[in-house]
Amino acid sequence: MTPTYAIANQKGGVGKTTTSINLAAALAHLGKKVLLVDLDPQGNTTTGSGVEKDQLQNTIYNVLTGRCSADEAIIPCLEAAYDLIPANGDLTAAEVELMQISGREKRLRNAFLSLGDRYDFIIIDCPPALSMLTINALVASNNVIIPMQCEYYALEGLSALVNTIAKVGKLLNPALRVEGILRTMYDPRNSLTKDVSNQLHSHFGDRVYQSVIPRNVRLAEAPSYGQPILQYDRSSKGSAAYLGMASELLRRSSRRAEKGRPQQNNG
Repeated sequence: MTPTYAIANQKGGVGKTTTSINLAAALAHLGKKVLLVDLDPQGNTTTGSGVEKDQLQNTIYNVLTGRCSADEAIIPCLEAAYDLIPANGDLTAAEVELMQISGREKRLRNAFLSLGDRYDFIIIDCPPALSMLTINALVASNNVIIPMQCEYYALEGLSALVNTIAKVGKLLNPALRVEGILRTMYDPRNSLTKDVSNQLHSHFGDRVYQSVIPRNVRLAEAPSYGQPILQYDRSSKGSAAYLGMASELLRRSSRRAEKGRPQQNNG
């Protein structure tokens, strides 16, 4: 199975879309073939990738409802160097339609099967709610990345989300795991930030990324220009942060692959 990462958090405004776009762009910059999937009816990942969301023939809605294949919905984002399955407001209707379809939780996973091994990574931007769309993302993924701000309310939501991921894993997708927790809008001068970071490390250990995403004006500006930060301002702190995070993800992925590889018998 292609390494597939759901970028998820039930709380909005924590940097899910920013992380989805810029992680995809950073992995592509590091030489990986990446598919980015917009699974949020707001379509912010689509517009943030430079695609006009209201002028689309096929979207993830068409894929989930069987109106087209995943391949037919893919748009190459040439400057960002990744491929995109876009979304727009039509996706809201998928929630209702999926409720009437057998095997609704597996629609996205089944759609990905036709892509084979074409991609090194698939990144899914989830909506900010535990909906049938989010369930589809979790069933289609083998990893979850949780972006979060370092604040106390975020800790409460994090516990609920981790429990939800565990339940989905147990019932629908045994391969699912929390790959990492990414601290976003990070301000090291803030004592609360340090306190929450310490609690995260205490509870989740090495699942907390060493990389942090700082508050950065250029990073906040980039989506309005339809560009990942690597395109918009390669020299910015936000760009460096996501390149660092992508590199850390690749190192983790490589270590897991090494552990899973059978040892040669030299005897």
